[in-house]
Amino acid sequence: MSGPFTYVHPFRTGQTSSVPDARPLSLGPATLKTGEALVLSPAPGFKHQRASFRLASLLDGAIQAAGAPAEVLEAVNLVLPDGLFIPDIVVVEAAAAEDPVTCDADDVLLVVEIVSPSSSGRRTDRLLKPPYYAEAAIEHLWRLELEPTPTLIVSELKDGRYVERTVAEAGQSTLVEGPGFVIKVDPGQLVNPSR
Repeated sequence: MSGPFTYVHPFRTGQTSSVPDARPLSLGPATLKTGEALVLSPAPGFKHQRASFRLASLLDGAIQAAGAPAEVLEAVNLVLPDGLFIPDIVVVEAAAAEDPVTCDADDVLLVVEIVSPSSSGRRTDRLLKPPYYAEAAIEHLWRLELEPTPTLIVSELKDGRYVERTVAEAGQSTLVEGPGFVIKVDPGQLVNPSR
């Protein structure tokens, strides 16, 4: 299907840009196609981005210290049996990180979702995504809740479902065991602008 499509800026109402004879573009859950307009969701807020960067850095440091053959990546294209997802953070086997475009679920050791503040984002991160990750047999799922207080929920796959193993709360340093490494994390420090 081709034809003229319109890009609608998410913050500037009324400002559009036509792309003549373009093909429909799918960017995963971040994009909605409405009629002949492509509507992009805004980038995550500062708190979300700060938490993602800091948690990825903690994970990377722990992996390096443990000498684990893994790599931490943010916002990658993760190919699941039922489609393409873009998790906030993944830890993949080192050899899998050589593909510059996608990551196969078989190579994922850990997936991290940072819960979006919108009601649809909360439903997606808490309810929709976990069954897909479980179906793909990704052993470890961490969910970072930002509201009302930062909390990291660490889950592991058991009998096809994720079971909570550890809950790290803001204000406390908690040792969290990952696949081949251990981190010490205070979820409050992940979002604190003046840490």
